[in-house]
Amino acid sequence: MRPTRSLLLSTLALAIAAPALLAAPPAHAQNFFERLFGIKPERPPVPPRGLPEAPPAPPPGAPGEPGQPPAPEVPRAPPAPARPVVLKAPSEDGVIGQDLQLNGMSGSLKLERSANAVTARISLPGTKISQPTESCTVPLGGGSPVTLSSEGKPDGVPRYEAAGAECPLRLDVTEGGVLVSTLGSGPVCTFSAADCATTPTGLWGPAPATLIPRAGEFDTARGVADKAVRDNYKLMTQRARREDVRPIVTEQAAFSSDREQFCRGYAREGTHGFCHLRFTENRALALATRLGANTAVPTASVAPRSRPRPKPAVEGLNPDAAGGDVVPE
Repeated sequence: MRPTRSLLLSTLALAIAAPALLAAPPAHAQNFFERLFGIKPERPPVPPRGLPEAPPAPPPGAPGEPGQPPAPEVPRAPPAPARPVVLKAPSEDGVIGQDLQLNGMSGSLKLERSANAVTARISLPGTKISQPTESCTVPLGGGSPVTLSSEGKPDGVPRYEAAGAECPLRLDVTEGGVLVSTLGSGPVCTFSAADCATTPTGLWGPAPATLIPRAGEFDTARGVADKAVRDNYKLMTQRARREDVRPIVTEQAAFSSDREQFCRGYAREGTHGFCHLRFTENRALALATRLGANTAVPTASVAPRSRPRPKPAVEGLNPDAAGGDVVPE
């Protein structure tokens, strides 16, 4: 029988590759015969991808295992307790001997120290009862000093009262002024003999001419005071019982309108903002007092930041030039 052509080709290829196969490792020789004779070996199974590895099994008797006590929780540090924001409280020494006016433009109020007591000379501005278009002025105590009783600091600032005067008044000291309110049934005091009706409620302070140059200082301080009021109100709602939260929120919502109502009559208030600042500072101190803070130890300052001093001009440079170009000679 004559050998077929394919058999001859296979024999020839085997003879040619024999020397190389003898020197090759067994695995290479096996792959050669598989490719030569068309034998397809079975591929090993490929493990599936993307499956998470199982966590190692805990040792026997570890906490959390069935029949064992639960694992102890890691203790967490308690959050830092919030504290009330306390501004610097004013002192009566800052207004003793100062000539103050209602809303900075009418009447007169001057606190004086006599021995261990504080007195006040007060002239109340008003309008005539018979002629409301005409103004009038009534001096309390006939122009003599009115003795004031010290009521301590129930709202964080010095408080004085003139309960026995013809127009009973309450005076809360603020920085550079006095917040005045009436102790009677209403804000108006009527003096029939003098044909004068007065409304002394408001801020008694300096004239606007002395306040306008400090408008920038007041604006900076008011930002600090506004934040102190917000923070103290927020702390009050956090500490209050659920049924007491609504009155606190209502009071906070009315704060801005109360301040606007109180300060709208101050002369040139929109230019300097003195009344808004002092009203806000006293409110922040009153809230801190209600929160139990020691108002004698301030935790925030309303002092304006010091501005950096301008650099001295360098000889040969034009300080008015945009880039400090050299001035040609």
